[in-house]
Amino acid sequence: MEVTDIRPILAPALSFACAALVFLMGHNTFWRRFWSLGAATAKLVVVMSMLPGTLNGTVYVFKLLDFTPGIGLGFRADALGMFFAIVSSTLWLITTVYAIGYMEPEHAKVRFFGFFALCVSTTIGIAFAENLLTLFLFYETLTICTYPLVIHEETPEAMKAGRKYLAYTLIGGAFVLLGSVVTFQLAGTLTLSQPGILSMSAGGKTLTWLFVALIAGFGVKAAIMPLHGWLPSAMVAPAPVSALLHAVAVVKAGAFGILRIIYNVYGVDLLKQLPVINWLAYLAAFTILAGSFIAIYQDNFKRRLAYSTVSQLSYIILGAALLTPYGATAAIAHIANQAFAKITMFFVAGSIQRTTGKTQIHELAGIGYRMPFTMAAYTVAALSFIGVPLTAGFVSKWYLSLGALQSGQWWFVIVMIASSLLNAAYWLPVIYLAYFKAPVGATLDIHEAKPTLLWPTLLCALYVILLGVTTQVPGLPFSLAQAAVRFVFGM
Repeated sequence: MEVTDIRPILAPALSFACAALVFLMGHNTFWRRFWSLGAATAKLVVVMSMLPGTLNGTVYVFKLLDFTPGIGLGFRADALGMFFAIVSSTLWLITTVYAIGYMEPEHAKVRFFGFFALCVSTTIGIAFAENLLTLFLFYETLTICTYPLVIHEETPEAMKAGRKYLAYTLIGGAFVLLGSVVTFQLAGTLTLSQPGILSMSAGGKTLTWLFVALIAGFGVKAAIMPLHGWLPSAMVAPAPVSALLHAVAVVKAGAFGILRIIYNVYGVDLLKQLPVINWLAYLAAFTILAGSFIAIYQDNFKRRLAYSTVSQLSYIILGAALLTPYGATAAIAHIANQAFAKITMFFVAGSIQRTTGKTQIHELAGIGYRMPFTMAAYTVAALSFIGVPLTAGFVSKWYLSLGALQSGQWWFVIVMIASSLLNAAYWLPVIYLAYFKAPVGATLDIHEAKPTLLWPTLLCALYVILLGVTTQVPGLPFSLAQAAVRFVFGM
């Protein structure tokens, strides 16, 4: 049941208003923090207020305007969009608290928090986009808003990373625009309200090349190999920005876009007739393994996290490409499962850097004794990525494996096993260094991160456990993932 409601546009508008107020009044520390935290809280309340209705089958829609017949700006809060919006708005509030503590000694805080709010505004716009045009406009706006955050340090390295980021993502956006134009020609609509708007009458070859263009466009931000090159370079940004890029906004926008293309533009039945979906699954499997192999050899903490993100994002793509209910459940659920575990990792890396000045893995000997709570959060996130039961990561790998078996492609179960072993190979050595090696030239006195850094880190680690043990509890995010799957597969 569709209901016209202002809340799908109110949620992104709140963040936009926050950004405007930060730019106007942000030179005053109190007002900068007040508007950042106030808008984050208000937006989360607005998004969560739609959750009961969404779980009961209500879809909230709001048509803003039409440019031409059939093409306009529209917003739609369905189960899939709500899942992404809840993850984004929850993490924005937590990350805002962390950013306030982390950015205290930094320069250009007005610019940082203003564009930080704009980024999340555009992310919620992506989540609630009713059609491909709306999705494209917010997708490109996200690119522009994140650029000042990537180059925040204004060093030559940061400026180079910013140029690389723009080159990759703007070219990706051009492919999305091209694909959207062709889609409108073929389908006569750009709506994302149906489980597939294209049909085989367009011709297999045309549909194949259109699929390649759209997946490539969104695949840049989703960091599918070989389109991932911008992501490790962007690690020159401050830790809250890295967390935003890897867990909340940019990479998830790309993965979410791919889900929309597979489930709402093409649809499961049509893709089963096209061989290109199998190649996407193989490419995702390759990215999962190759990203982990490269991560093993990274000594810089944030670069190891970057290549881990490259690997983990393709869980979402692989799950969607399996075209099975279990695979779809894994793909959607992993948006949250990866987000909370990865943001925990980036919070840990940022806390260690701010507290001790250390940025390299080999420097972390004994850090578990000096920062016990911070490293406890790291351990929870590491175990989740490995896929240990009772963590969020186990849920993703379990459903991905079930989805592979459901599709008759058992070799992807081997990919999951290999991925877990590779994750263990680059996460467990850090735990060994932290707890079983004495620091060189330093004492073992406890010296934890300050509260504004520590508490958001611990809260996200707690979410990693909750997401792993509450899949059967009604009304929680996993229920939304299941509702989205039922819509896609007509269950």
